[in-house]
Amino acid sequence: MSESNEPRQPEQSEPAAADAGLSPEELAEAKRYGRLGLYCSLADRAVDVVYLAVMALLLARPIDHWLGRSSWLGEFWTLRLAVMLLIVIALHIAVSFPLSFYSGHVLEHRFALSTQTVAAWLWRYAKRNLLAVAFSLVMFVGLFWLIWLTGAYWWLVAAGAFFVVSIVLGQLAPVLIMPLFYKIERLDHPELAERLAKLTEGTGLSIEGVYRMDLSEETAKGNAMLAGLGRTRRVLLGDTLLDQFSLDELEVIFAHEIGHHVFRHIRKLILAGLAYSAVGFWICDRLIALWVAEPGGTLDYARLPVYTLPLVMLILTVFTNLVEPLTNAISRRYERQCDRYALARTGLREAYLSAFRKLARLNKDDPDPHWLETFLFHSHPPIAERLAMAETVDGKR
Repeated sequence: MSESNEPRQPEQSEPAAADAGLSPEELAEAKRYGRLGLYCSLADRAVDVVYLAVMALLLARPIDHWLGRSSWLGEFWTLRLAVMLLIVIALHIAVSFPLSFYSGHVLEHRFALSTQTVAAWLWRYAKRNLLAVAFSLVMFVGLFWLIWLTGAYWWLVAAGAFFVVSIVLGQLAPVLIMPLFYKIERLDHPELAERLAKLTEGTGLSIEGVYRMDLSEETAKGNAMLAGLGRTRRVLLGDTLLDQFSLDELEVIFAHEIGHHVFRHIRKLILAGLAYSAVGFWICDRLIALWVAEPGGTLDYARLPVYTLPLVMLILTVFTNLVEPLTNAISRRYERQCDRYALARTGLREAYLSAFRKLARLNKDDPDPHWLETFLFHSHPPIAERLAMAETVDGKR
């Protein structure tokens, strides 16, 4: 990226640094970290698209032909599909591993944000990929069965199935998936629990409990979230926040999370996901038909070839990347709503300001990135914008 494309010139960045409580040196480091992270994200997406394009357009048919010659795979299309998927994922992991290691381990250590050893990072990387393989097998084998069984309207059925899966994963994530990666234990903090209970009064929000999540085992960054759906909904607070943030700061952060419930953001996002998935699957259907069907003929859905799997993955990946700016814009709007709700609900403006200044320093966030970067990739408003908003709000309870 040329110098003229830098997010801000130094004289324009100094006010953002002051507002976020960052020294000029800290701001420069945050911008370097953000810029390198952006390059890694762009490179990662480019690798995904190029790899899947090569696999879908050049290699999928020969690989499927080779699999079809096997006596134990030839007519067993489900098994053949699963083997094809494992080949695609394994080769992708091999191709993308250097970039993953650099962005996930080397870069984080370079900016003193990671506390993991190489062995610990590799173990977490292996677990993440094993989980992704298991999830992908269920999802793509299930998707192809829907295509084989339901025919031309598979994309509509698949969108409904995606909706159901989203609900189930939302419920299971905090109790089954996240504990695979983090030590999570119920938090014994009566004063904090009392504050959080008061914040939920009148909101209709039912919380199963408040939990401490050991983020410090792998990172110096801070994070908090309202996770789960229904009976599994719970508050997860990173130990990096609990150890460095005051009760007022934790209260205002939690009030922000409650805002997502009050404004029904999770429900809206799930419904939006249903619409996006229907459009994405329909586009996938049309492109598959162009690729597979004979000129002037129709697509035989019941015998959709296994070699179309990488093409399906490519189309869905490209579609997701194209839709992301829209979903991020919606997410940023929701985050602004929750920020204002947290300030109005708690009246703790100074705690809000200090919390986000601490987050900027802890996470080495660029408080004022280039607007195009925000538009394309950020699901949250820049910290400088959030601080400026809070300065206009009455801080009295």
